[in-house]
Amino acid sequence: MTDELKGKVAAITGAASGIGLECAGSLLAAGCRVVLIDRAEDRLNAICQELGPDAIPLVVDLMDGPAVDGMLDRIVEKTGHLDIFHANAGAYVGGSVVDGDPDQWDKVLNLNINAAFRSIRAVLPHMVERKTGDIIVTSSIAGLVPVVWEPIYTASKFAVQAFVHTVRRQVAEHGVRVGAVAPGPVVTALLDDWPKAKMDEALANGSLMQPREVADAVLFMLSRPRGVTIRDLVILPQSVDL
Repeated sequence: MTDELKGKVAAITGAASGIGLECAGSLLAAGCRVVLIDRAEDRLNAICQELGPDAIPLVVDLMDGPAVDGMLDRIVEKTGHLDIFHANAGAYVGGSVVDGDPDQWDKVLNLNINAAFRSIRAVLPHMVERKTGDIIVTSSIAGLVPVVWEPIYTASKFAVQAFVHTVRRQVAEHGVRVGAVAPGPVVTALLDDWPKAKMDEALANGSLMQPREVADAVLFMLSRPRGVTIRDLVILPQSVDL
């Protein structure tokens, strides 16, 4: 399924943990060189040393606009070109709007929307010029079905979905594919603010997935023939009724 990925260069944001790290491992196993992008320098360097020479660390703070704008040059300096960009980094906030913290909302919205859009803009001209490339965005089922207990997070992922669908149509003529993987609840650091009782219940009843499930879905999307685009790939735990 993944032979056509051999020798390609991928870059993944938020790659020092969770879904990003799992996707990096899958792409490395498929024969890619992978640039792992994160702001956690020590952890990133340690992970890349463990993963081997085809895992390349790149420290970027995605909340730093100029750093994001210059990200492609640093990737190309290390790898020569870029075939796959996975805008994976994100943050989560749930809870009542009445009791919410707008400052926390700003951080989530800036990372999930502004930083994601800006990072994609940074790499797209390179792909358009080369007439080939893949953009994958980690979205969420919350971007398709509004989730009542996470209105801010849901709003951010609805914005992501709108961006993915419009950009995909803009760049398709240049041979660039754009798609979103939209998982249900996954065991990652984004759920660190879940109450322990809620986490324990979710693990017990099978309503949480592991990051590996998302990585397998991303690998499927990227390994389709060039004439096929997976626009949205929704994956849910069996017990989630949405």
